[in-house]
Formats: sequence, structure tokens, C-alpha cells
Amino acid sequence: MPQTSHVETHFTASETVRDIVIGMSDGLTVPFALAAGLSGAVASTGLIITAGLAEVAAGAIAMGLGGYLAARTDAEHYAAELAREEREALELPEKERAEVAEIFHGYGLPEETVNLVVGAISAVRTRWVNFMMRFELGLEEPDPCRARNSALTIALSYVAGGLVPLAPYFFIPSVPRALLGSVGITLLALFAFGYVKGRFTTNRPGRSAWQTVLVGGLAATAAFGIAKLVG
Repeated sequence: MPQTSHVETHFTASETVRDIVIGMSDGLTVPFALAAGLSGAVASTGLIITAGLAEVAAGAIAMGLGGYLAARTDAEHYAAELAREEREALELPEKERAEVAEIFHGYGLPEETVNLVVGAISAVRTRWVNFMMRFELGLEEPDPCRARNSALTIALSYVAGGLVPLAPYFFIPSVPRALLGSVGITLLALFAFGYVKGRFTTNRPGRSAWQTVLVGGLAATAAFGIAKLVG
């Protein structure tokens, strides 16, 4: 009987997707709430566009900088832990070998097998240290370009999301009609974004879509209501 090849299709771009989710979700929600709030207080689409674009620019810079600093912090943390593990492997080799053995004992391997594996891993210091970083500390070596890529991905995703709720105000001079257009297109975008996000992160994309719509809708409703009350 002929054997069929098994091809695994695991998703491996989780960090990029996380950055897109962070940027896009805030980009869709915050300018949407701002535009809705201003629509309840002013009668000029030009003013709403100006304020919305200013918020999109400021939000993209702030979110991108936040992503950059977070990635830099992860890289610095990894470097500090790597230096510590290298020092311990040099100064406390028996203790480190015992920690490797403890990891394999947790998998139920017999003592003889554990001793062989520990000896093979600790024979090469680089391999030994990398093993401890991954299996003792649960740390993966970060991509050296991670901070830059994270900042750009989050910022551009924020801009892309933020332009969606503002788009109707560019083409519709009436604020009430532009608001209706903004609500329709943004809720549709939130649903699509939530569904796609759910396909990558959960096994229930429909639920993710409606949750995203609910959060964005509540934010915009609250902003519009507050602006009406204050105005």
C-alpha cells in the first residue's frame, strides 16, 4: 500500500499577527469612537477629518513606539538571561547538569537514558546553554530585527485601521450621513477583522468577529453619547 506523505502546516508568524491585531484593533476602535463623539458635538466634517487624522498620526507613533520598546525589552531580557546561563554553566556545571536531568525526569525517562542525554547535551557548552534557555526558562532567541519590524507593523496597521472610520467624512459633507456611513463601514471592517483574527488565534472565528464588533460599537456609542450630553 503506497505511503502518503504527511505535511504539517503549523502557523509560524504569531508575532507578526499579534502586532497586526494590536495595531488594527486600536486603529479601528479609537478613531471610530473619536469621529462618532465629534459627530455628536460639531457640524463640520472638515473638523472631524482634521481631528481624526491628528489622532491617527499620534496613535500610530505612540503604538509603534510601544511595540518597539516592548521588543527591545524582550531582547535585553534574553541577553541578560543568556549571560547568566553561560556563567552558571562555567561556574556551576554540576548544578546545571542536575537541572537538565530534572527536565528529562519530568518526561518519565529512565535514569540511564537521562544520564546519556545529559552527557550529550552538556558536552557542547553552546548547545547546553541554548537548551537551558529554551526548556528551563522558556525563552527563544529574538529576531534582531524584531523591534523595528514590530514598530512598523503596529504603526502601519493602526493607520490602515484608523482611515476606515474617517473615510466617509471625506466624501459626505453632511455630518449625520457621514456618521451613518462611518458606522456601517467600520462595523463591517470590525467584523471582517475579528473573523480573520479568530481564524488565526481561535477555532471560533464567528465568535471573535462578533466580540470585536461589540467592543468597537460600545466605544463609539459611549463617545457619541458623552459628546451629546456635554454639547
